[in-house]
Amino acid sequence: MSMANWSARNAVDDLVPEWLSAFVRRRALELAGTGLFGLALASGVSILSWTSSDPSLNQATSAPVKNLLGYPGAIMADSLLQMFGVTALVLLVIVALWGWRMASHHGIDHFFRRFSVLVVGLGLLSGVLALLPAPGIWPLTSGLGGAIGEIVLDHLGVFSKSLIPETTFWPVALLVMLALALPLLLHASTLSFMQIRGAARVFGEEGREGATHLLGAATHMFFASRSAYGRSRTRLTRFLGWLPFMRRKDDAEDIDDWEDDDEDWEDSPSFLQKLAGLLKPSHWFKKSEPAISPRRPGARIEPVFSRSPVDLDDLTFADEPVKTPEQDLKSAARRVERSKKKIRPGKRARTETEPEFAFHQSESYEFPSIEFLSRPPANATKVRLSDQALEQNARLLEGVLEDFGIRGEIFKVRPGPVVTLYELRPAPGIKSSRVIGLADDIARSMSAISARIAVIPGQNAIGIELPNATRETVFMHELVASTDYENSKAALPLILGKTIGGEPLIADLSRMPHLLIAGTTGAGKSVGINTMILSLLYRMSPENCKLIMIDPKMLELSVYDGIPHLLTPVVTDPGKAVVALKWTVREMETRYQNMSKLGVRNIDGYNARVKQAAARGEVLTRKVQTGFDPETGQPIYEVEDLDLSPMPYIVVIIDEMADLMMVAGKDIEGAVQRLAQMARAAGIHMITATQRPSVDVITGTIKANFPTRISFQVTSKIDSRTILGE
Repeated sequence: MSMANWSARNAVDDLVPEWLSAFVRRRALELAGTGLFGLALASGVSILSWTSSDPSLNQATSAPVKNLLGYPGAIMADSLLQMFGVTALVLLVIVALWGWRMASHHGIDHFFRRFSVLVVGLGLLSGVLALLPAPGIWPLTSGLGGAIGEIVLDHLGVFSKSLIPETTFWPVALLVMLALALPLLLHASTLSFMQIRGAARVFGEEGREGATHLLGAATHMFFASRSAYGRSRTRLTRFLGWLPFMRRKDDAEDIDDWEDDDEDWEDSPSFLQKLAGLLKPSHWFKKSEPAISPRRPGARIEPVFSRSPVDLDDLTFADEPVKTPEQDLKSAARRVERSKKKIRPGKRARTETEPEFAFHQSESYEFPSIEFLSRPPANATKVRLSDQALEQNARLLEGVLEDFGIRGEIFKVRPGPVVTLYELRPAPGIKSSRVIGLADDIARSMSAISARIAVIPGQNAIGIELPNATRETVFMHELVASTDYENSKAALPLILGKTIGGEPLIADLSRMPHLLIAGTTGAGKSVGINTMILSLLYRMSPENCKLIMIDPKMLELSVYDGIPHLLTPVVTDPGKAVVALKWTVREMETRYQNMSKLGVRNIDGYNARVKQAAARGEVLTRKVQTGFDPETGQPIYEVEDLDLSPMPYIVVIIDEMADLMMVAGKDIEGAVQRLAQMARAAGIHMITATQRPSVDVITGTIKANFPTRISFQVTSKIDSRTILGE
C-alpha cells in the first residue's frame, strides 16, 4: 500500500511542474500568514475595545455592544481575557509575528517545538501575573493571569505546602518563573536579542527615520491595493458582461444594479476604508467644503516642476484648498529677509555731482574726487535672486538635510551679494557638530563650490552659507559715497566690503589695532590692501594720517609714490625697510615721552589737550626739578615751556612680509614685535600682508601680537590654520 502511495505521489509530481508547485506553496504560505496576522490584529482590536458590559458566554445583556468588532469581538475578547488575562496580549504579539514571518516567506522552523515552548511560557507568565495583586480597575474576578494563572498557582501551592514554607516559596517562585518565562517566550517568538535591540531603535533618532519610510511604504501599499481593487472590479464587470449566459436583458438595469451595489458598499464601509478615513487630514481638522461652481473658461495653466524633494507634510489631499501663487509669495516673503537698510549717498557725493565755480585757490588739502572710482552699472541689481528662487533653494536645502537625517526648519534666508545665509533651527537632540561635519556633502548636494556651516552666537540656530550662482560685484564708489562711510565714527575707517545682508562693512583700524592679511596670488589680497589704502585717503587728510609703505616686490604700492600722506617714498629695498621700521620705533618712543609730559594715556587725549590749549591761547608748561638748594637743601623747580603740536596717526603698510623675513628676519621680527606691542597708544598701526603664511614667516611672536587677521584663499590647510590660529 505504501509503495502505491509513493508511486502515486511521484506521478503527481511528474505531472505538476516544479515552478507551479513552488508558486502554490508560496501563495498558500502567504495566505496562511496573512490570515494568522489578521486574526491576531482583530483579536487585539477586540481586546483593546472590550468593556465589561458587553455580552459574553457567561453574561447575557440587552445593552448595545460597544466592541469595535461587534458581538464576535466581544465574545473573543472576553474568552481570551478570562483564560489568559493580560498574557493574552503577549500571545497575540507572538501570533502576529508568526503570521508576519509566514507572509514574508521566512517560515517558522521547528514549529511544534516553538508551539510547545509557547504553551509553557504562557503558563509561567500567567502564574507570575497571578501572583501580583490586581488593581482596582481590573473588572474580572480572576487575577491578572486569568484562569491559567490560577491553575498554575494552585499546583504550585500544593507543592509548596509539602516542601517549602509559604513565606519563602512565593518570592522565589515569582523570580524563577519570570526568569524561565522570558527566554521561552523569546524563543517562541522567533526573535533574537539582536533583533529586539534593533527594533528598540525605532524610538531613537535613527529609528524614527526608518519608521517614516515604513509608514510611507504602508500608505503607498494601501492606496495601490485600493486602486488595484477598483481595476479588478472593472475588469470583472466587463468579463461577466461578455459572457452570454451572464448578460442581462437590459443594460440599464445592469448599470443601476452596480450603482446600487456601490451605494451599499459606501453605507457599510470596511475596516480598510475606515482606516483610510482616519488617515485623511479632514478627519482631524474640520474644514468648510467650498461650493461647487461650473468651470470658467480661461487660459490653460501649465504645470511647474520643481527639483525640490517632496515632503509628506506639504502633500495636499482632495479636500484641501490648493495654494495659489499669491500664497506662495507670501510664505516666501515671510522666510526671506532682505536687508531693509539701503545704501544712501552722503553729502560729499551729492555736492560733487553739482557744478561749483572756483573763485579762489584753496590752500587746504582737497580730498580726491569720488568720480575717480567706477560707478556701478544700472543693471547691477538684476543678478539678485528673487524671493521665489530663494524659497525654492530653502526647500531644497531642507530636503538635503532630511536625506542626511538632520531634522529642522530653515526659518530665515538672508541673501547677500556673494553668499546667501540660511538659518537652520535644528530639532531637539540634533548635535551642531553633526551638521557642521556635513559641509562637504551639503555643498555637493546643493551643487555649490563649498559650504560654510557654523553656530550663530546667541541664537538657537545654525548658519549655512552657500555661494550664489551669480556673484554681485561690490563697487568702491558705492561704499565711499555712502552715508555709513561719511558718518562713521571710526578714527581710521577701513572699507572691507558688504556684509552678508548687503550692508556696508566699515572697520576701525585704531581698535584692531594691527592687521595681518594672508592670501595666495590672485586670491584678492592686493585688492583688499588697495581698498584699505583708499579708505584712508578718502577720509584722512595728510595732517591727520601719515603712511609708510614697504613694497619689496616694487609693483603693488608704487602707484602711491608722491602722495602727500607719505612720510617717505615707497620703500622697496629690504635693508631700507629695516631702517624705516627702526625709525618708527624711535618715533613711538618720542610720542610716549610727549604724552608722559602732558599726563595723557593715548594719542586721542594728547591731540585733544594740544588743540584745547591752542584754542585758548594757552602755553603748555611743565614743572621740572633741576636740583637742590645747597644752603637749605630744598628741591629747585623750573617751569619748562612745551612746544607741542598735534600728532597724526601713522599707518605702516608692509605688502610682502616673506621677502623681508628672508633678508633680515631677526631685525624685522624685533621691530614688528615692538611696534605691535606698544604702538597702539602712540597712534601707530600696522597692516602686514603675506602670500606665504608659514611658521617661518608668521612666527609665534608676530602672530601673538596681531589679534586681527584676514585670510583669503591659501594653498593648504596648514597655512590657513597658521594664519587663523585654528
